[in-house]
Amino acid sequence: MAQSRVEAVLINDQAEHFTHRRLIAELAETNRLPLMSSSLDIVEVGGLIAYQPDNHVLFRYLASCVDRILRGEKPGEIPILQAAAFKLGINLKTAQALGLVIPPSFLARADLVIE
Repeated sequence: MAQSRVEAVLINDQAEHFTHRRLIAELAETNRLPLMSSSLDIVEVGGLIAYQPDNHVLFRYLASCVDRILRGEKPGEIPILQAAAFKLGINLKTAQALGLVIPPSFLARADLVIE
């Protein structure tokens, strides 16, 4: 990271990233880099910010799709759901360590705040 002069790190929610999320967060912290992700789990282990679809909504839709398929509906006839509900997580300890100030208006929108 340091050799490439990276200014921030953005990871997605792939299984490998989830498995190594603590190591990734530690490396970002060591290199004083803001770490962002599409999974709230990263905020809980030291990442700065995460923005992810609301999994409860997505899983309920998935269950209804499975039910429809088991009742005989063709999978190709089931509409694709585009996420409309999202969750925002912010780690204030990490922000402070990086010397960042999170605006109160942005903080008020967060669903998860680590202090």
